[in-house]
Amino acid sequence: MRQMILVGFLQAQNCTTLASAWRHPDARSDFTSAAYYQRIGQVLEEGKFQLAFFDDRLAMPDIYGGNPAEVVANGVRVVKIDPVVTMMAMGFGTKYLGVGSTASTTYYEPFDVARRFQTVDHMLGGRAAWNVVTSVNDGEAHNMGRELHMEHDLRYDRADEFMEIVLSCWDGWEDGALIVDKTSGLFADPSKVHRLEYKGKFLNSSGTFTVPRSPQGHPVIIQAGASARGKTFSARWAETVFVGYADLEEGKRQYADFKTEIARLGRDPDLTTVNTIAYPVVAETRSEAEDKMAVIDSLYKEVDGLSLLSEALNFDFKRKAMDEAFSRDELAGMSGMQAMRDRVMRLTGRDPTVRDFLEITRRGRPREAIVGSGKDIADRLELWFTERACDGYVVAGTHMPGSFEDFVRFVVPELQRRGLYRTEYAGATLRENLGLPVPRRNAWRLGEAAE
Repeated sequence: MRQMILVGFLQAQNCTTLASAWRHPDARSDFTSAAYYQRIGQVLEEGKFQLAFFDDRLAMPDIYGGNPAEVVANGVRVVKIDPVVTMMAMGFGTKYLGVGSTASTTYYEPFDVARRFQTVDHMLGGRAAWNVVTSVNDGEAHNMGRELHMEHDLRYDRADEFMEIVLSCWDGWEDGALIVDKTSGLFADPSKVHRLEYKGKFLNSSGTFTVPRSPQGHPVIIQAGASARGKTFSARWAETVFVGYADLEEGKRQYADFKTEIARLGRDPDLTTVNTIAYPVVAETRSEAEDKMAVIDSLYKEVDGLSLLSEALNFDFKRKAMDEAFSRDELAGMSGMQAMRDRVMRLTGRDPTVRDFLEITRRGRPREAIVGSGKDIADRLELWFTERACDGYVVAGTHMPGSFEDFVRFVVPELQRRGLYRTEYAGATLRENLGLPVPRRNAWRLGEAAE
């Protein structure tokens, strides 16, 4: 029977994906400690989650107003510690849980990313994943020594070359290349270690990779591109994808279209899982869950939404009055998450205002939160899963670690009773637990099936 995927959506920062989460009375405040992330990992592992995933940005969301003071004072995602180090801490505190982190193809170098994530995969026994992003705004560009953030589609063109280099690095060592025979003195078989020579439009790499194959071959590749160009990139490279669908019918349509695109590119669509965002607010009864939701709603401040919109769309929303329509030039100049902009324009049917962006995106608030008992939440998750709108869920917490504790206590047992979700881990590696095969060397290049 087909089994659901569950991913914990995390950020290595002072809050969850909700900027208001740190204000919650039950939220832990030791978010710079290993103990904080290890506790979250242990909760997710108790719930048999396949993966904990760290989203990331390379800057504060301080585009709003051009001054960090307001976001710093309000704690709008301003503490951002290194997610790769954080995922290592979580991994060392767990045994089976996969852990993934974001690393930008726009501001990092492919050899560095390849070595870092392959090393993590070794250290964690084959439980690592890499979330491939192109970054979103000028704040990140400035922190990384650039004047402007690269144009949207060019970022993905560069990212294609980045992937080719990273995967070539990971393919540099064949299985069985390591010998380590002290008697003969042979350390590794030179015929199974391959040098890379790559020249592209954006990137070059020349040399021999320094990290052998890991227990799962190489880390699992995550992607979340929502624009047309981003979806093409995901269909070519991703092994698990994170999406956000507005409703069930839209989800079913986009899910089918995406799987068709994967097949068109010569890949097996069954080997790329699609996971949609879910904001569950759960308690023993629906009325108790509604009370919890009321507390969460009360924590939101308008500065949260406006700051996060400015960050995501690379446009200072403080330049506009709340009910002033954006000009066509302003809309065209939003170079960040263009799928978000396009959705707002489509739903308003006119040039949208700041208020339209806040109300439609619900940035800074739980988007379409699912509120209720364990049965209520499980009903909703089962419907989308069985109707083939997704293969699983990226579960976002409203505060840490309590929202995940509630989910594991009330929802996971209900899913297990229905036969929709595992009761034990399938194996020791992330690929085993996602139902993914170990990738064959150069399969990505040849369009072959992995084994």
